Amino acid sequence: MKKLDCFGDICPVPIIKIIKELPKLEEGEALEVVTDHSCVVESIKYKFKNNKLEIEEVMNGVWEIRIYKV
Repeated sequence: MKKLDCFGDICPVPIIKIIKELPKLEEGEALEVVTDHSCVVESIKYKFKNNKLEIEEVMNGVWEIRIYKV
């Protein structure tokens, strides 16, 4: 699983990074995004709603989001 560190990045930077990385994956593979901004989580939910998403708040204010390529 490829990991994308978006710690400290605010929108739309993480979305742009994801759009660049997602095509490099094989179908069914996941891209794990780590972020510390809740607006990024909401943007990912909206932008990638057709993908399988797994979202976990691993610490207060820190999320790990897995976006599966479909």
